[in-house]
Amino acid sequence: MGFVCFQKSIRLPARARGFHIVTREIERELPELATVRCGVAHIFIQHTSASLTINENADPTVREDFENHFNRLVPEHPELYRHLDEGTDDMTSHIKSSVLGSSVSVPVTNGKLALGTWQGVYLCEHRNHARSRTLVVTVTGNAA
Repeated sequence: MGFVCFQKSIRLPARARGFHIVTREIERELPELATVRCGVAHIFIQHTSASLTINENADPTVREDFENHFNRLVPEHPELYRHLDEGTDDMTSHIKSSVLGSSVSVPVTNGKLALGTWQGVYLCEHRNHARSRTLVVTVTGNAA
């Protein structure tokens, strides 16, 4: 058994504001996962106005409920914030990103992300007019 370690940047296309499942896109960009028998994939987003989380991958109403809840939790009212350099969604995006986080870790088992049956990796886009997003994925583990 040998040790495997690799790191890759993945560029995701711009998406509308909301919660988007990106699990398959990540897996498609990581054919090297097949070399890992047992390990961990650390997925980090290089942006302060978008975030990552893991949650329900089947029912789209979960993603809608997330968006609706976060919009109530962190309302887009300019009078509440001082940092509005890039628009009324600027500071709200930073707050939402901090609440959810900039990374997730997923076990890798026999060459695949070991997510639960109903789990997916979400790109949480908090900007009204988003740009493409870059993920850095670092995988370490034992070779297959």
